[in-house]
Amino acid sequence: MVVPELRPWQAARPQVTRVARAVRPRLKRAAQSVKPQVTRLTQAVSPQVTRLTEAVRPQATRLTRAVSPKVARLVGSVSPQVAKLPRPNRTWQFTAVAATAGMALAAGVVTAAGPWDSSGQRTAERDYAVAQEQSGGVDHGRSSDTSAKAPRPAPSAASVLVGLGGAASTVKSAPTGTALADVLTPLLGNSALGTRHTAAVVDVSTGKRLYGVGADAALTPASTTKIATATAALSAMGADHRLTTRAALEPDTKELVLVGGGDPTLTAHKDAEGWASLRTLADKTAVALKKRGVGEVTLSYDKTLYSGAELHPIGVNENLAPVSALMADEGRTDDSSSGPVLRVKDPAADAAEKFAGFLKDHGITTTSPGPSKATGRAATLATVSSPPLSDIVERMLTNSDNDIAEALARQTAVATGKRADFHGGAAAIQAQLTKLQLPVKGAVFNDGSGLNRDDRLTADLLTALLVRAGSPAHPELRPVLTGLPIAAFTGTLTTRYTDATGAAGVVRAKTGTLTGVNTLAGTVVDKDGQLLAFAFMASDTTNTLEAQAALDHTATALAACGCSS
Repeated sequence: MVVPELRPWQAARPQVTRVARAVRPRLKRAAQSVKPQVTRLTQAVSPQVTRLTEAVRPQATRLTRAVSPKVARLVGSVSPQVAKLPRPNRTWQFTAVAATAGMALAAGVVTAAGPWDSSGQRTAERDYAVAQEQSGGVDHGRSSDTSAKAPRPAPSAASVLVGLGGAASTVKSAPTGTALADVLTPLLGNSALGTRHTAAVVDVSTGKRLYGVGADAALTPASTTKIATATAALSAMGADHRLTTRAALEPDTKELVLVGGGDPTLTAHKDAEGWASLRTLADKTAVALKKRGVGEVTLSYDKTLYSGAELHPIGVNENLAPVSALMADEGRTDDSSSGPVLRVKDPAADAAEKFAGFLKDHGITTTSPGPSKATGRAATLATVSSPPLSDIVERMLTNSDNDIAEALARQTAVATGKRADFHGGAAAIQAQLTKLQLPVKGAVFNDGSGLNRDDRLTADLLTALLVRAGSPAHPELRPVLTGLPIAAFTGTLTTRYTDATGAAGVVRAKTGTLTGVNTLAGTVVDKDGQLLAFAFMASDTTNTLEAQAALDHTATALAACGCSS
């Protein structure tokens, strides 16, 4: 089974720094050992390098064309840092050449095979985990025989989606409840986790709960609510569903209407990075207008796909723009694409103003845009569509994007015939989860993002959502797993698990943080190669950083647990 690559990869610089630190000692030792052979080896390999370059050039060309736009963005973000690195002296020359050639060859293999191998393990994560300091070598069936103090060989990374169907697995049986309790219960008793906490650990391959503490008690979930929102949206609309923004011309009136389709990823940036572009829509619209001999229009915008209040109950907040069916770049007032920032008061009007500016660049004159509603007689001149819903869900989960979450709640309402407002979106989410026969008892939804403190979820429901996303019977839900932030790699976990504890690249989890609330829910492959889903929920916490560290420590212990019978 091939799983789509996680999108988007964020914050490349911290990863480069960590990898550089991880491999620097090895490069130094390698340089010292090969120094006498540098000249001789350089002369010997030169002809082979030339032949290899010529041999792989056709394949490299094809692979380059096939590479995801996200890879191109990652390279673009890393290049400035690489350019700043000091030039190697002659002692490092051969080592650098060899390392570069090795990385190039590895990149070619990874690109050819896809970002995931046949068993579902992200190759880059496995390599990174093995490269950590004091990690030893990959475990090939023998222990370290260098010294008693030598690090143990790192175990071969187990499949992230093991147990989801396909060939028989060689992993051991699932952990026992007693063994898990011995490991987890003391950690969950940490005072940093407040006066109320719940937990659940489930075997993804069977859906059997292996460990639970108050797992059926409903607590405030914060942003782990987005796991439920993602599941409901994918279930209602399908992973391939796209959201379309269009420009329509009313007959005989020259009124051009910019019609919002509820795409929260629509962008006005020059580099759309694969998302739907408002600039492209303006380009297409201008061409269509000129073909009709129209150079001046009355510009309006239609945001009527959604209903009710646009402002979230929390009020004006840098974590969420007013929820509108028409917006560009989430109404952000800077060039950011995630994280808190000041938002515009009216995202639809802001998007229409930018659209008018792009039309002006093409010689199309417009009036100042105002709200309207496109009639059934309006002729669609141009459209732009979002990437598949699977991509949008991954972006939402990775970055904990509140704007996307609220849009997907409303889109779920639209798809299921409910009113597209906060209440209707929440009702649609609950209805879809009920339809999936998930344990919704005690669950209360008031929004799609988890910003509402009146939301309630159970650890049982969170783990059940993750298990259902891994079910072979529901491949449309797989982005719920692939979108989870990866420890020390992506999204809201980029700066967590960076202390070389062994959890980097192994723990994948959605974070949740409100004042006094800290949650973590995701998947982990334990020491025995078993894929487990977990949910840890804490309320009445008093120190956010200490609570996060306690949750991370618990997830790390679960990853390191050899708890099988």
